[in-house]
Amino acid sequence: MKTLFSLLFLLVASTAFSQKSDWKEMHDFHGVISKTFHPAEEGNLQPVKDSSAALLSAAKKWQSSKVPAGYDAEVASPILKKLVTDCEEVGKAVKANQSDEELKKLITRTHDTFHEIMEKCREQKH
Repeated sequence: MKTLFSLLFLLVASTAFSQKSDWKEMHDFHGVISKTFHPAEEGNLQPVKDSSAALLSAAKKWQSSKVPAGYDAEVASPILKKLVTDCEEVGKAVKANQSDEELKKLITRTHDTFHEIMEKCREQKH
């Protein structure tokens, strides 16, 4: 019985993951944010400076993409709008030669918004 339950759990989990893993634009954005945010955590803000335009482009593409099954478009839409605004602010700060401290604050907020989308836009099955 325990084995049957474990197999059932794995089947449900893998099905849920496959439904949610097909949002290409989300994964594209993740690729850019991970290359900018994680170095910033360590004090290296150069990737943020070099990739702020790519970050904004990826956010806009994600915002304009079709929301796939397994995600709640009504929840995702306003958070994606916020993400684009966050990315615009990062770009403006880079152009204005803001301090590394300010850039780190902005890229951290952008990263937090990314995770907010990941956590809140998944459809809840009851």
